[in-house]
Amino acid sequence: MNIIQLLPENVANQIAAGEVIQRPSSVVKELLENSLDSGATEIKLYIQDSGKTLINIVDNGCGMSSQDVILCIQRHATSKIKIAADLFNILTMGFRGEAMSSIAAISNIEIETKQLDNNIGFRLNVEGGIIKEQKECSTLNGTSIKIKNLFFNVPARRKFLKSDNIEMRHIYEEFSRVALANPNIKMHLSHNKQEILFLNASNFRQRIVNLIGIKKNEQLVPILEETSLVNISGFIAKPNSAKKTRGEQYLFVNGRFIKSFYLQNAIFKAFEGLIATDYFPSFFINLIIDPKKLDINIHPNKTEIKFQDEKAIYSILRSTVKRSLGQYNISPSIDFLQENSFNINSNSNTPIIEPKINIDSSYNPFNSDAKKITSKEINTNIKFLDDNLLDIDYKFLQIKNKFILRFCNDEIILIHQKRAHQRILFEHFKSKEKNKNYSSQILVFPIEIVMSNNDIEIIQLISKELKDIGFEYIASHKKLIIKAIPTDSQEKNIENLIETIIEQYKISNKVKLDNKHKIALALASSMSILETQTLNLEEMKKINLELFKCESPSISPSGKLTVINLNMINIEEKFN
Repeated sequence: MNIIQLLPENVANQIAAGEVIQRPSSVVKELLENSLDSGATEIKLYIQDSGKTLINIVDNGCGMSSQDVILCIQRHATSKIKIAADLFNILTMGFRGEAMSSIAAISNIEIETKQLDNNIGFRLNVEGGIIKEQKECSTLNGTSIKIKNLFFNVPARRKFLKSDNIEMRHIYEEFSRVALANPNIKMHLSHNKQEILFLNASNFRQRIVNLIGIKKNEQLVPILEETSLVNISGFIAKPNSAKKTRGEQYLFVNGRFIKSFYLQNAIFKAFEGLIATDYFPSFFINLIIDPKKLDINIHPNKTEIKFQDEKAIYSILRSTVKRSLGQYNISPSIDFLQENSFNINSNSNTPIIEPKINIDSSYNPFNSDAKKITSKEINTNIKFLDDNLLDIDYKFLQIKNKFILRFCNDEIILIHQKRAHQRILFEHFKSKEKNKNYSSQILVFPIEIVMSNNDIEIIQLISKELKDIGFEYIASHKKLIIKAIPTDSQEKNIENLIETIIEQYKISNKVKLDNKHKIALALASSMSILETQTLNLEEMKKINLELFKCESPSISPSGKLTVINLNMINIEEKFN
């Protein structure tokens, strides 16, 4: 008996749709790319219910013939590829020929289109991949595509969609990526009949400012490099504008947004020493590379690219960013590879004098009266405290301003001071939240923070939790005005705290955590001591005491070790 059979076309399309169309933002991405390839100079995107009810994209591109409209919803139908070799010479956005057929299989589609040289347009209605209507119609030049009731026939996929705020945030991000890559195109975004973005055609810098906020303009540093392998242009933000969130990191290759942790690392390395290790620089960088030296056909979403000369591009990108930081007097200009003692001024008339070395002829290293070197002189990284300042039971010392070493009877306890402080604060804030013990301090002068609409959406998502802990604020377009803050926090650190809360929310989206937990994590992370900070005896005692009062003293809120215990048995084993 035969058990293998061909799948029906509609089932095959629904399976393919699962790879290409994961959520409403996936539809937005594919439709925007098609509009770009049509040569449109203006693109309008209308969204209802975060794309679950309606996604409508209207462009003034070249339009389609009646035959093209019918073919565009067929699987593997594309105008971009004729032969397999074309895959390695791609400069267009959509090229797989799967998107429209995948979308048609899981939604109701209405397409109206007209070519520039035609007097009449054409309309096509499709439900679940089946054509319901096709006829001539009166319409404007270009194409309008309406995607209604997404995933109506795949209820399992629809059930796994997130809240409207989260899905709209993904749509906004996809729209922003396309808008940044194509500043010469006029673009409009509205949600539930409310205008979100209206972007006129502009240069790249102005497009960044229009999307991120006017304050970004003074932070942007241009970068430019042209080589036989890659041309690099765009902007990096000054180190003092680095954030705890990764949101403002945009890397484009031949006009396509890509994700490349390898190339991002090249940028991070250029900023090394200029920003704290837990902060991220903002960048908006365009790479132009010969398409024959790329493979963008390795992932259905086309956000991952394989480079032929990845290491060389890494080096060029890193040196370009580093040079721009230096040119604009942002990074130190000292050459740390050169020994300054060898610098000689050749124009000086002052005679060069041989240095003299003072020798103590009476010194005898074997003399028992010779000066004894103290342990402090051996290692200046360890700060010892005088015995008369210590408790009878405990002795403390600090190593590299990062670790607390505590001696207790036959044990040595090593404490990571920052992680320990985070654990203490985390349990403190969790306790306050449980007991509803938060209070506010009213600000005499409200604090205004400029942020992306994407981050404003996150603030709105956790509005209740923020107000419960003592925040009072007004959130509007790209702006957060804070009027009151929690009594435990400091006014000067509020912007950093808000950024940390947003970053914690983004990180913990991958792990199922409730919003209260996320905020407690953010508060603990933002308000803890520095990674390396000098502590006096009382401060070390305080951290030690409070840590061991915690429910989980041995791990930080992020799950890393806070304490290492060594007893005499452990130590003796090391010497066996």
